[in-house]
Amino acid sequence: MSTFDPPLPPDSAMPDLRARIDALDARLIALLAERSALIDEAASIKARESLPARIHSRVEEVAANARRLAAEQGLDPDLAERLWRVMMEHFIAQEDRLLSDRGRA
Repeated sequence: MSTFDPPLPPDSAMPDLRARIDALDARLIALLAERSALIDEAASIKARESLPARIHSRVEEVAANARRLAAEQGLDPDLAERLWRVMMEHFIAQEDRLLSDRGRA
C-alpha cells in the first residue's frame, strides 16, 4: 500500500470540505471536554451520596438514548451505540479514579 497522496485538482472542493470537517471536529472535542467536566461533577455527587461509578441501568439508558437520537438524525444507530459505549467506559473509569482518590483523602 502506497502512502502517496493524490494531488487535488485546482478547482477541488475538498479543501473547503476538509476545513468544515476540521471545524466540526473542534466543536466535537469541545463538547467532549464539557461532558468530561460534567462527569467530574457527577463523581462529586456520587461520592457524597455513596453511589458507584457504574450504574448499569443508566449505562443502558444512555446507550438507548444514543441509538434513538442517531436514528432520528439519520445516523447509523449501531455506530452511535458503539461510540457511546466506548465513551461511557472511559468516563466510568474517570469517575472510578475520582471516587478512589476521594476515598483516600
